[in-house]
Amino acid sequence: MGGTEHLTVQREGATLVLTLNRPEAKNALSLPMLVGLYDGWIEADEDDAIRSIVLTGAGDAFCAGMDLKALAGRGMEGQQYRDRLKADPDLHWKAMLRHHRPRKPVIAAVEGHCVAGGTEILQGTDIRVAGESATFGLFEVKRGLFPIGGSTVRLQRQIPRTHALEMLLTGRPYSAREAAGIGLVGHVVPDGTARQKALEIAEQINACGPLAVEAVKASVYETAEMTETEGLAAELTRGWPIFDTADAKEGSRAFTEKRPPVYRRA
Repeated sequence: MGGTEHLTVQREGATLVLTLNRPEAKNALSLPMLVGLYDGWIEADEDDAIRSIVLTGAGDAFCAGMDLKALAGRGMEGQQYRDRLKADPDLHWKAMLRHHRPRKPVIAAVEGHCVAGGTEILQGTDIRVAGESATFGLFEVKRGLFPIGGSTVRLQRQIPRTHALEMLLTGRPYSAREAAGIGLVGHVVPDGTARQKALEIAEQINACGPLAVEAVKASVYETAEMTETEGLAAELTRGWPIFDTADAKEGSRAFTEKRPPVYRRA
């Protein structure tokens, strides 16, 4: 397992837990954090033992957005991180899930502030859980800035356009309940329990056939902007091969025999 001083990596069974770890700065994005995030996504992609990912923040915040001073290199520890960015100028966008989509399902567990860059990363996750006191928002326009992490493209595809435009153009904060009401998050839970709920969802996913899970996720995103006819054709291309896998046969046998299936990604 990797990780950096600003990003911790843990295994919880078949779930990889990535924790943004700058609580003193409300987990504002730094280069060490972005490098750790990117490495975490790649680890999950390449390790078949990992079936899901939980993304969360340390302390009382998820992520307060970009730390421009840290990204500029002031106060940053370790020249190796600057070298990583030089070697891959797209690394920060991949880390923020703008230019990379992990194969495995990503569940966000949000406590406290999830604003600006935090809300932009959130849009790259698949399932979202928030503590009751969590706060969301895209504050860029209030600072004369542009939310360039993908929000003007993704947000209108994830929630109704009128809500997307209000969030983007007013730069105001949204409570967890309001975020759930417009469809930005799926669960609102008591403060301090978002991680636990996310892990519970991850366990449900982990109990399913991994090849099927990955194919379903890929199909949902792949067909999102297709016509219905195009999407249905693409779905068959993704879906039919799953029926010929050993995992599909094991799932059917286990259902008939009334026992938990043992999947082997075959």
